[in-house]
Amino acid sequence: MSNPQTVPCQYRTGKTLGSGTYAIVKEAVHVKTGEYFACKVINKKLMEGREHMVRNEIAVLKKVSRGNKNIVTLHDYFETAHNLYLVFDLCTGGELFDRICAKGYYYEPDASALIHTIMSAVEYIHDCGIVHRDLKPENLLFRSRAEDADIMIADFGLSRIMESEQLTMLTEVCGTPGYMAPEIFRKLGHSKPVDIWAMGVITYFLLGGYTPFDRDSPQEEANAICAGDYKFEPAEYWVNVSATAKDFIRKCLTIDQAKRPTAKQCLAHPWLADKRAHFVPDPQSAIGTPIDLLPHVRQNFDARKTFRKAIHSILAVRRMATLTSSDELRAKINGYKDEAEREEVENVWAQKDHSNDDYPGAHAGSLKKDAKSPHK
Repeated sequence: MSNPQTVPCQYRTGKTLGSGTYAIVKEAVHVKTGEYFACKVINKKLMEGREHMVRNEIAVLKKVSRGNKNIVTLHDYFETAHNLYLVFDLCTGGELFDRICAKGYYYEPDASALIHTIMSAVEYIHDCGIVHRDLKPENLLFRSRAEDADIMIADFGLSRIMESEQLTMLTEVCGTPGYMAPEIFRKLGHSKPVDIWAMGVITYFLLGGYTPFDRDSPQEEANAICAGDYKFEPAEYWVNVSATAKDFIRKCLTIDQAKRPTAKQCLAHPWLADKRAHFVPDPQSAIGTPIDLLPHVRQNFDARKTFRKAIHSILAVRRMATLTSSDELRAKINGYKDEAEREEVENVWAQKDHSNDDYPGAHAGSLKKDAKSPHK
């Protein structure tokens, strides 16, 4: 087994772009080429005992990177004395919903085209033996601000490689609550169908501006998901959405995962497959153009965002009344993330392990460099 290669770091990190549960994301530029990337920075202390999570994310991305233009590419990975670094495409076009709102108008065929593109990428992921497990609008990013920019599926931190088609292979509870399938909450075991459920929730969100199981508390939301308790209401909003789109959502939100359609079957649904676009014609249009959904979608989104902000403020006040172990853990995690953010990599040494290319991170304590990386 070879030792990790220690070389001068080839990147210079810049501004912080965002923050997740265990990592921060910074802008990075490759010193020699001048090419810009997004760099996921993970403090090693934070990942003690969780190294498998990083190895898993790299293994997943090695299987799907460069195979589909709508999936974010892992270009490089390395470690320094303090942090782990994963180098991805820099997507500068913003999140899905922000892009929709900025456009100024939004029709049902626009939503259908977006869902078709994303579902095609999901089909590719599934064909590679991967389940994403955290599909949501926040993880759908545009590559650039260009009008025809590709939309990208990002954040494979919760993804898993499926070694069989067994539906009950995975058992841990994970994901973003509003987008999680019933079988996850029920701990029945889950697999690729959870991504189809999430796509149903995303479609509902894109057409209505809020999620179908949105409730006043996490427990009520979980109960609604397990019961499949949702409606196309308020009626005055959903009357502008075609029956075909609603049928597509219903199919994706099938409670029994064994009866839920596959990505391939979803792509054959009339809402995605028909050459003739499905929509409710604008009664004020002489030529039968689609109704602009943006006013209602944005209104619902803004209303729910304001409501959630008020609820979170109340919960924050309650939490401050008693310092709990979870608060202490959160403070510890935030401290580690702050440490990760402060490191400047341009003048430090990085380790890149070239051994055992089929198993990322096989060398104790290090992440190896992909031998196929263009930045070797």
